[in-house]
This record gives sequence, structure tokens and C-alpha cells, in this order.
Amino acid sequence: MKVIKFASSQAPAIPFGTAVRERVNAYFRERGISPKGNHILVAQTLIHLAFYFIPFVLILTVPMGVWPAMGLMVVMGIGTAGVGMGVMHDAAHGSYSDKNWINNMMARTMYILGSNLLNWKIQHNVLHHTYTNIAEYDEDINSKGPIRLSEHAPLKPIHRYQHIHAFFFYGLLTLSKLVKDFTQLAEYNRNGLTRQMHKKPGIEYTKMLLAKLFYLSIFIGLPILLTPFTWWQVLIGFFIMHWTAGCILSTIFQLAHVVEGADQPLPDDNGIVDNDWAVHELLTTANFARKNVILNWYVGGLNFQIEHHLFPNISHVHYPDISPIVEQVATEYGLHYNVKPTFRDALKSHIRRLKALGQPAAVQAA
Repeated sequence: MKVIKFASSQAPAIPFGTAVRERVNAYFRERGISPKGNHILVAQTLIHLAFYFIPFVLILTVPMGVWPAMGLMVVMGIGTAGVGMGVMHDAAHGSYSDKNWINNMMARTMYILGSNLLNWKIQHNVLHHTYTNIAEYDEDINSKGPIRLSEHAPLKPIHRYQHIHAFFFYGLLTLSKLVKDFTQLAEYNRNGLTRQMHKKPGIEYTKMLLAKLFYLSIFIGLPILLTPFTWWQVLIGFFIMHWTAGCILSTIFQLAHVVEGADQPLPDDNGIVDNDWAVHELLTTANFARKNVILNWYVGGLNFQIEHHLFPNISHVHYPDISPIVEQVATEYGLHYNVKPTFRDALKSHIRRLKALGQPAAVQAA
């Protein structure tokens, strides 16, 4: 993988990064509070886990019909997404707690999604956070079958109506990771990213295989053994749970980066992105629905993605408080702070962006 560097030729770029870090750090220092998680995050964790495990226990222990069981699988999907966004995400960034063992323990809730923690840390913490919205480096905007998320990707006829069919395929996110994790880890092994994380490829493959077998034995095997449902009914329920979680997770992720006003720059022939890294993160990221307390709670602050990308080591419970600081500094330096007032505004912007990316005009404008 070619190394990309950030080097700005714009005068206001470098001072922004320094200024915003100084002011946000001052916010915590002056109040004498930790930038890590607090009692609010602990409460979130318990509620998200309850939404995941309680429906599953009920399915295994309480006689019920197919439709109530399917309804509980939807609730499990909502809980799965909540755990991923509100618990695992902070922990994998080391911002859940100031104690590493707690971060490591909570980060392993990634396995509740049936996925792999090492892959997540490489794809998200390393690639996405370093090369945000840069085609072929940020896997989050790679074309996903019938969905084109980057203006620099090849345009295919199927992309023309992607603003209509995208959300169905979004729902396949966590389900596809059950298999894709193996090919993804193989790619990371080939390009040396696994060893850069100080991990041994062979051991990681073994751990991944065992974890997935255990996951499938619990969430498919136990319902087949302990409930009167047929194997195919269990598989349908498993699909419903994953589709619900995948659709929520994918939609929330895309509302932060594939919306109007979020840049998708490319490096030059020398691998240089003409921007300071902090400014790059600001211009490739968007916030939405900052005043929606319920949404902010459920999505783990992922509606404050600007703050998250600038300060991934700060827990999401603090984002509503530091967001005005970041916006003020951006305004002082004449930089665009991309925020959509409501969830609906962000969703409509994402749909319009998907529609534009599915048209030839998007290629011509790139």
C-alpha cells in the first residue's frame, strides 16, 4: 500500500489543528474531568446489552409463536447495532475507560456482531481514520457490489437506481462480515498490516475461526436445539436480526461521510494530499441531528463524527459539549463545519448524494 502524506499549501490549515486541540484539551483541564467514559456510558452499556441478550433468553426459555420470536429478533438487531455503536466503538478506540483492560474487554463485544476485532481496528481505526474518504484507502467508501460510494470509482448501470436499492444491501453488512472477515484478514496479512499491529497471521486466523464457530453455535445452534422452531425458521430469524443491525449501522456510518458537502479528495502522483490532516478530517466528515438527545444516546455519538474524527481518544459522551468549541474554531479559520440539522435532513442528503453518484454527471464532476 502506497504511503499517503498530508501537506497543506493553505495558510490557515496547520493553525486549525493546533488551536482546536488546545481548546478542547483546555475544556477538560479547566473542569477537571476525564475525556474517557463515565457513568452515562456504563448505563448505556447495560441497556444496549439488555436489548441484545434479554430477547435471546426469552426465545430460548419462553414458549412463543413464530411472529413474536421474529419481533424479538428485530429487537436483538437493534441491540446489536447499539452495542456496536455505543459500546464497542469507544472501547476499540481506547476511549471507553482510562483502564486498558476495561477497553479491551468492552472492545470484544465486537464478537456479538459475529465479526472480528482485529479487522475492525485495521479497517476503522487505522485506514478509515487516517485516510478518511480517500478512494482505495478508506474501505468504507469502496464500491460494495451494486452500491457506488466514491465519485472516483467506476460507474456501472446498476448504480443508476442505487438511491433506491442501497438500503436493502446496507442490511447485509454484518451478515457478510461473517465470511468477508476471512478474505479481509488475508489481504491485511499480504500487505503487512497484521504484523504492523504486532499480531501473528496464523494465530489470528485460528482465533477468528474459533470465535465464529462459537458465535454460530450459540445463536443458531441453541435455538435449533432448545426451541420448537425449524432450522429454516431459525435461519430466517438470524437473517432478520443481522439485517436490522446491518441496515442501522451502515446508514449511520454513511450519514457521516457520504452526504453533500463531504469531500472525497485524491492524493497527487507523489502520494500527497494537499491539506493538513485535521482540516482533511473536518472537510470529509459531517455531523447530524446534534440536538436529538435520544438519537445521540443510541448511536453512541456517531452523529458527532467531526469531533470523533478529530478526537477519537475522547469518549462520545463528551461530544455534545465539545462540538460548539470545534465549530467555533473552524469558523474562526474560515473552514466549513458540515452539519445537517436533523436525522431526516442527513438521510435526504445521503439519498441525494447516492443518486448523484449513480449518474454520469458525478463522474464528469470528479
